[in-house]
This record gives sequence, structure tokens and C-alpha cells, in this order.
Amino acid sequence: MRADEERAFTEYAQGRVLELRRTAYRLCGDWDQAHDLTQTALIRLYRHWTRVAQTDSPDAYVRRMLVNVFLDHRQSWWSRRVRPFPEPPDTPAPSEDVADRLDLMAALARLAPGQRAVIVLRFWEGMDVAETARTLGCSPGTVKSQTSYAIAALRRLLPNYVGEAA
Repeated sequence: MRADEERAFTEYAQGRVLELRRTAYRLCGDWDQAHDLTQTALIRLYRHWTRVAQTDSPDAYVRRMLVNVFLDHRQSWWSRRVRPFPEPPDTPAPSEDVADRLDLMAALARLAPGQRAVIVLRFWEGMDVAETARTLGCSPGTVKSQTSYAIAALRRLLPNYVGEAA
């Protein structure tokens, strides 16, 4: 890679690393794993930077890389065999908002990886159905059905949750 391309990659990565790490956290629910997923996606991006930099939307390309890294990681033997559990915090009981967020994150962790990716991209990242389908490399119908299944699962997992619309 030429020096100017490497400089452009470094500027891009430094400007996007926090956003990518937040998205990775929303996908996996663990900050350490989110850091690893982000690093893996950036390594893949570095290898293909010359081609990615010429695309109309490098952000969409990188987001898709990150989702693919997450889905690949969920299918690896290590992920299936080793499930670390975080240590419970020695802090006072969380406020109601924090407790609701913890319940939501625990429910999201129980979703299938594809369903979790759809929920994160659609509702946290604010993507529409078509953009989510492009990011995941599937049809809009698949995004709609996975969204429906994921929301039904979340309703089962969080029966006492009342949304803002209620």
C-alpha cells in the first residue's frame, strides 16, 4: 500500500473506530468482544482498502464487514464452546432505566445472531429494510421476517416491558 493510501486508511479508521465499536457492542453485548470484532473488521478493511476507498459508500462496506465478522465469530467452534460470563458488579441496585437496559441486553443476547443483527441495524442504527438487506446480503423479505421473529422473541423474553407507544 502506498503512503498516501495508508494515511487515508489511518484517518478513516481513527474517525470511525468508536462508531464501529458501538455497533459491534450492540451486536455482541460485550465490550471486550466488541473490541475484538472491531479490530478484526479493521484488519480486513486494511487488506482491501484500495478497493474500498473507491466505493461510493465505504461506511456501508465497513458496516457489512463488521456484521460478517460478528456472524462468522458466532459460527466458530470457540464461540460455541466458550461462553464467558461477566462477574456480577458489587454495586447498589441499578436505577429502573439501567435495569430495563440490562434486561433488554440480556434478551438480545438470547436471540439468534441473524435476528440480533437485524434488530441492531434496523432499530439502533436506524437503517431501513433495503439498507439492512444490502448490509446483511439478503433479501428485504428475509429482513422483514427476521425482524418479525426477533420482535416476537423479545416480547416473549420481556413480557412486562411496555414500550413508548403503549
